Amino acid sequence: MRALAAAIGVALVSGPLGCFVVWRRMAYFGATLAHAALLGIALGILVDVNLNLGILAVCVAVSALLVGLQGEKRLATDTLLGILAHGALALGLVVLSFAEGQRIDLLAYLFGDVLAVTRGDLIWVYGGGAVVLGGLAVIWRRLLFVTVHAEMAQVSGVPSAPVRLAFMVLIAAVTAVAMKIVGVLLIVSMLIIPAAAARRFAVTPEQMAALAAVLGCLAAAGGIAASLSWDTPAGPSIVSVAALLFFASLLAPPRGARPALRPD
Repeated sequence: MRALAAAIGVALVSGPLGCFVVWRRMAYFGATLAHAALLGIALGILVDVNLNLGILAVCVAVSALLVGLQGEKRLATDTLLGILAHGALALGLVVLSFAEGQRIDLLAYLFGDVLAVTRGDLIWVYGGGAVVLGGLAVIWRRLLFVTVHAEMAQVSGVPSAPVRLAFMVLIAAVTAVAMKIVGVLLIVSMLIIPAAAARRFAVTPEQMAALAAVLGCLAAAGGIAASLSWDTPAGPSIVSVAALLFFASLLAPPRGARPALRPD
């Protein structure tokens, strides 16, 4: 039951946030944070601090660095993301090599171990999730404006860079929250897949956000049930069910027009 509660908590947060990841075509940024999270794990182990805090600190630093580098406009964003992703991953593995005498279960960090969730983890998931959803609600209208009409938002005086940075920080927080449930590599899937499936049926951005959260919860429940029935890894099972829901959505007739959003 704790595993199910934790997985649903992550789904409720990642669904609405994932909508902006889909709209803004930022899937590679999520993958970059997943790679950077390994560096956060390594630093957390090396300096003996909470791993969630280590992941959050590194992911926020990577987000701020990306926003700063984008201002230079000398390299494309996908090039910058590739440099940050693989650089952080390599540096994380190097840092881990200095953690001598410690047993490190990288698979648990990479793919999650939702069945080992404690009550303290639930507090972290729902507390952190509430903060993330609250932050998303605060910047929702401005972030939506920047996503739909970036140039008009700039002319209207909407601070594009701070809004984008705030959004990236929220994704970093979700990465830290979801680490133990689906792992740092699979959280990208929970951000993208439910939102992509919801896009077929939603008419407004708000509807898509709510439906993405619902589909994420269904994937969480289905994945936990599959893990219980067939003794499969819980995190990958959740993502597999989410993928099945996405492909099933392609077979169903759309109920309305997709939200008229385009990347900036």
